[in-house]
Amino acid sequence: MAGTKPTYRLIILVILALAATSCYNYKNIGLLQERNPALPVYDPVDYADYKLRINDEVIFRLMSSDETISRLLLSDQYISNNQQVMAYRIFPDGTIDLPYIKRIPVEGLTVHEAARVVEKRFREVLPDASVIMALANKNFTVIGEAGSGVFPIYKDRLTIYQALSMSGELNYTGDHKRVKIIRESDAGTEILEFDIRPRSVINSKYYYIYPNDIIYIQKAKSSFWKINSYGSFVSIFTSSLSLILTAYYNVK
Repeated sequence: MAGTKPTYRLIILVILALAATSCYNYKNIGLLQERNPALPVYDPVDYADYKLRINDEVIFRLMSSDETISRLLLSDQYISNNQQVMAYRIFPDGTIDLPYIKRIPVEGLTVHEAARVVEKRFREVLPDASVIMALANKNFTVIGEAGSGVFPIYKDRLTIYQALSMSGELNYTGDHKRVKIIRESDAGTEILEFDIRPRSVINSKYYYIYPNDIIYIQKAKSSFWKINSYGSFVSIFTSSLSLILTAYYNVK
């Protein structure tokens, strides 16, 4: 039995080592890290306004002092005080179809640019026409280890951190190294993959969320072996130690 004690000591040390390496720590899941040389550094980019795409839906309000012509142009949508709210989907040819006015191409324009184009067309019949436009389908989607659902973009320049806070929480089990944003662009569907932990995410191309983005957080492959808290670590260690001691005294 002389060699039994060293054997059990070795087993205890192995359990301690495995448990310690299985715990989540700041380097694994912490955000806004600055002093971790193992993390990538992302270059800052200028923010670009969202550009309208086919199947987007825009809403706009037409304002004019000429109540008669306003009612004629938008009779079905007339509300009050010479203000009308309209919603139009962008057709496959990139245009929107306005009543009594030829189709207007708006694909590829920002919302502000599209508003000016529509306003200019309305001023052909309403010299003092004023148009305020907004995007109707301002939503993003979250799936995976950060909750799931479709959420509204409630402000301009919504960030990845704000978006994830709306969906609930970025779980410990999520793969922080491989966050994906699925985004439609002129080149087709893009998948932007990045590590969300470094501070350089701020102002990078991954920082802002655009309409129709899908944020996907996959489950980390190592999450099966990870322990969520040191309380869990203590519980596992004491249970393992109790089992070893029981076996030891039974053998003895």
